Amino acid sequence: MSAIKQLTGMRGVYLVAAELSRLGFIASPTSRSAMGADLLVTDQACLRAYSVQVKTNASTFGFWLLSEKARTMVSPHYIYAFVNLRRRKDKEIIEFFILPSSDVAEMMKSGTSTTRKWSEWHQLDFVDAKPFENNWGVFGQPVAQVVAAEQPDPAGGARGITDKAWHGFHVVFRNKDRASV
Repeated sequence: MSAIKQLTGMRGVYLVAAELSRLGFIASPTSRSAMGADLLVTDQACLRAYSVQVKTNASTFGFWLLSEKARTMVSPHYIYAFVNLRRRKDKEIIEFFILPSSDVAEMMKSGTSTTRKWSEWHQLDFVDAKPFENNWGVFGQPVAQVVAAEQPDPAGGARGITDKAWHGFHVVFRNKDRASV
């Protein structure tokens, strides 16, 4: 892979991570050798976690190339972020298309080259991704609310529960020495 293509891919990963952070999620890039996951994402209470595969285009915008494994790597917690970095006169337009892996598996197209022997390709077309533009809601809310409920103590008494607000989410302290969120 050329250095320019690698830098374009890395830029897409960091742009998606920045947007998720702006929305209130915790997003962490993985090692570049992690198969299938460019980002690990969680809500602020770490109740929901996602693996995110980022595909970035800076020159062709009609499709994104995929691995053949995109057809079988399907999970409610596996998300694709397709990014287009378009140059228009003196500005750049960044487009995000956020799709669950199940939709990618259904919509991806495959084919073989008519000019190269044994050349096979897999792609997601822009027209199929367009309805998913800025579909960040697939990650849910970045701040999970936890509702405290009085729990009976196995010894017959009531557990003491104290509620505290902490960094934008609700923390429930039980017995004053253990925390759950």
